[in-house]
Amino acid sequence: MSGSSGLGYHEGVTGPAAAMPEAVVDLLNSALVAELTVIDRHGGLRTDPLIPFWDGRHVLMTSSILFSRKLEDIKRNPRVSVSLSDPVGIPARPFSRATIQGDARVIDEDLHRGWMRLLPLWEAKEPVIKKFITPLQKLGLPLFWERAVIEITPRRVYWWAGGDTTRDPEVHAFQPVAG
Repeated sequence: MSGSSGLGYHEGVTGPAAAMPEAVVDLLNSALVAELTVIDRHGGLRTDPLIPFWDGRHVLMTSSILFSRKLEDIKRNPRVSVSLSDPVGIPARPFSRATIQGDARVIDEDLHRGWMRLLPLWEAKEPVIKKFITPLQKLGLPLFWERAVIEITPRRVYWWAGGDTTRDPEVHAFQPVAG
């Protein structure tokens, strides 16, 4: 697969001008699953569950090339949404809900090792992941370990305190800054 740009991990990417709300950071750091919604080639919406990571600037996810449809859709239309809504998949206390809208890019220049920069964030959520990336496991599931990184620059965040979606959310808008 060819990358969407020849830039490095953060080079040339504009970031949010304001900090992500702390409650949403807590959700991202606790979440074992989030729902990534992309616009498919027909203009419809498709949602896939993925593990979200927060690096202080971007929401990051990985995707095996075995499941590359979402990657091609992001390359075609980078507008995405990440929903943090499942109290089982997000063991945050206190629980709340959030939706993050943003612009995504696929980083797939090094499918073998590029995603490994996320390994410390992944291990913090799922320490067992180390057992799955041994050479024997890679031989057993080689294409699973061919992974692209999805990097999402937040543009707007909706946050519902206590997870109560019957009330209006707090809305946080981010303005792009020169990168």
